[in-house]
Amino acid sequence: MARARDGDKPFSEAMMCRVASCVVALYWRKQYRLTNGLDCGSCSQKQRQKCRSEDLYRQCQKAIKIESLSKPITDSEGNVTELGDTIADDKAIDIGAWLDARTFLLSCPNRLIQIAHKMRNGDTLGKTDRQYLWRFRKREQNTLLAM
Repeated sequence: MARARDGDKPFSEAMMCRVASCVVALYWRKQYRLTNGLDCGSCSQKQRQKCRSEDLYRQCQKAIKIESLSKPITDSEGNVTELGDTIADDKAIDIGAWLDARTFLLSCPNRLIQIAHKMRNGDTLGKTDRQYLWRFRKREQNTLLAM
């Protein structure tokens, strides 16, 4: 906005200080929200003043509670794992189904088996083989997502 008024003139020192202070303030607001999980934008001005003066942020009903993905969690069997490891990946292929060779090979196209042999032998795949493999993987991934 200031650039439009002044044309291509360089910023004055006062303007650079003002821009820098705004950037610093925005940074600290963002950091505060990330660490405390607060979103007071929907509260009234009076409520915000009360929270600020009495430090009521921890009891706020509108606060967004943040959990760390590295937080240790104990499951029902007593195993400890991180919270982030429990998140399901919708695009992940079911490894158990792929490892069960008998079931997989019954419905597997012969061309895919030929491509697998080429890959095992270290042969380079042609463009059509790579495209066929990509399409097969994409189709399997979409069927897993639909379940």
